Amino acid sequence: MGRPVAATVSYGFSHPLMTMETAILAEPERPAALGWRGRHGWTLLTVAIAALIALPIVVVLLHVFVPAGEVWAHLWNTVLPRYLTNTLGLVLGVGIGVTLIGVGTAWLVVMFRFPGRGLFQWALLLPLAVPTYVIAYAYTDLLQFAGPVQTSLREWFEWGRNDYWFPQIRSLGGAIALMSLVLYPYVYLLSRAAFIEQSVCALEVGRTLGRGPVRLFLGVAVPLARPAIAAGVALALMETLNDFGAVQFFGVDTFTTGIYRTWFGLGEQAVAAQLAACLLIFVFILLALERASRRQAQYFHTSSRYRELPQYVLVGWRAALAFAACALPVLLGFLVPAGLLFLMHLREGDPLFGTRFLTYAGNSLTLATVAAALAVALAVLLSYGVRLKRNAVTSSAARIASVGYAIPGSVIAVGVLIPLGWLDSRLNLFMNERFGILPGLIFTGTMVALVYAYVVRFLAVSFNTVEASLGKITPSMDAVSRTLGVSAGATLRRVHLPIMRGSLLAAGILVFVDVMKELPATIILRPFDFDTLAVRAHELASDERLAQASTSALTIVAVGIIPVILLSLAMSRSRPGSH
Repeated sequence: MGRPVAATVSYGFSHPLMTMETAILAEPERPAALGWRGRHGWTLLTVAIAALIALPIVVVLLHVFVPAGEVWAHLWNTVLPRYLTNTLGLVLGVGIGVTLIGVGTAWLVVMFRFPGRGLFQWALLLPLAVPTYVIAYAYTDLLQFAGPVQTSLREWFEWGRNDYWFPQIRSLGGAIALMSLVLYPYVYLLSRAAFIEQSVCALEVGRTLGRGPVRLFLGVAVPLARPAIAAGVALALMETLNDFGAVQFFGVDTFTTGIYRTWFGLGEQAVAAQLAACLLIFVFILLALERASRRQAQYFHTSSRYRELPQYVLVGWRAALAFAACALPVLLGFLVPAGLLFLMHLREGDPLFGTRFLTYAGNSLTLATVAAALAVALAVLLSYGVRLKRNAVTSSAARIASVGYAIPGSVIAVGVLIPLGWLDSRLNLFMNERFGILPGLIFTGTMVALVYAYVVRFLAVSFNTVEASLGKITPSMDAVSRTLGVSAGATLRRVHLPIMRGSLLAAGILVFVDVMKELPATIILRPFDFDTLAVRAHELASDERLAQASTSALTIVAVGIIPVILLSLAMSRSRPGSH
């Protein structure tokens, strides 16, 4: 029998946004030795997958050294300072917002009992189903000058246009507020898991030192959970940097919108790639800060006596305050935008619903299905290659293949277009010289570029899920299979895949939903006259046809509910203090 391999703190399935790190407890029992061809074949396959995923990122970084002429001077004198300040302001504001909401609500549902607590434990995840650009469309329709809120105020108080002040939703502040409402669940999820793992012994020490509830929370609980909080904030900020639809709709110029305008407005491929490289620097800084936050200080339980955290009962105004603190993020981040979209759909909706709308939905479903299937297949090959021969090469390959999730979709799109455009050009030149025919844009003019970009960006989602599932299978099964003369590939097909069927399905669903919501890469890479639900919603909203955009947006939200339901069901099986 194999020895214990690992203990994984997770909620039933793995996801870069939904899992804590795996702690290796014992050296795994190695499978029976493979032949030279088997060992090196799987290693080469693992490296090849990593190289394919890393290619767009490498292309972007290499374009830093391409001369850009006077374009950079023009950008610096006109828009580049605005890109920089808006991006920094957005990151800082969203970071503060998601930390306050995510950590505060997580502490409340873990430590206290109040009416609705059981509901909020999973309901606080619902905003995950709402893409940032969708909530931007919904609240703009509600709060703009011609919207129902301001119209009602003018009617009630008989105000004119200049008789009152109302906050401008289409602004940097509006973008920060709305993004915080839909991105805080990343911090809430990881903070909640970290608080559950804390022993009451640590908190008792704080009480003996005379610390009250607030000082106990800030001085003991938060430092113990700091690595998880930092990881959640970093993930939320990566999504912030990736956003295109909301900031473009609000007129907030960031590096993401700048990449799009430079490529399609100015036609400057090299400069767009260099802007993408600047955005990569932001991402790398976030990753470095997150890692540094885990290394600078470490906190351990010094007592071996573990007792689960007590749950204090709140009554009166304290219970009402806790209820409101948990209800407001759910109300503003999910219920209000979903309700507004539903009302807009009933009032007007997409005029092409039932005709072209089915084509948009079919395009989205096709792309999501193909990308999910490829991502899961590559994740299986990659994770199995690491399992067969875990060394510096395969481990590095797995890490490289997982980095795509941290890269904004606009950056990946630029990195995909450049090599595939070159490949299309060389192929047409070759076919014209040899056979006198021009096959056209086979790669960049079809779904190939889109699916490639999706796989690069979301392979980490499926890989983490598959790797966690594969790690639960004892290595003894590999050894027995080898002693029976079964090859590594046949062992994977006959033994592992049937056992992992549920996890493979979960991995596919997660990638499927992420692809359905992805907007930056889709807008840049989509073929001519090829629209998806996300693109349709964005185009209608950009033309100020918000009511018509509601149908596509509402469909995307409905699909986004799927992973939230999966995660909520998994969380319902988790009990505070259980190990």
